[in-house]
Amino acid sequence: MFVSVLARSVSAVKMRIEKCYFCSGPVYPGHGMMFVRNDCKSFRFCRSKCHKNFKKKRNPRKTRWTKAFRKASGKELTVDNALEFEKRRNMPVKYNRAIWDKTVEAMKRVEEIKRKRQARFIMNRLKKGIQLKKERTSSK
Repeated sequence: MFVSVLARSVSAVKMRIEKCYFCSGPVYPGHGMMFVRNDCKSFRFCRSKCHKNFKKKRNPRKTRWTKAFRKASGKELTVDNALEFEKRRNMPVKYNRAIWDKTVEAMKRVEEIKRKRQARFIMNRLKKGIQLKKERTSSK
């Protein structure tokens, strides 16, 4: 009995997945590195590539492989209500199984909506290139 309770409590512990300060990629527990400035602001990095670029004072919005560049140049969806759900919340909530089930279902639904909207955004972006290509071939 005691072993099963202990096993359940250990499996229920969930670590937080942080975001990389430079590229906005996920930083899993035990991975990446953390830099703490003298004013106690902490920066997490997913790999040494991001850490080195940060130390070189490079701007993530001008580095082509980062998420910030993709959003700034219009290659990725930026304004969407589904992205509001990814914000970090530090308010503790009392556990309630019914609320937990509804939350998990809502998370699945939001992820599905977000995936569809991103696919639609990409297709609309690609249509512009296809139209330009048709105009070029028709003008020749």
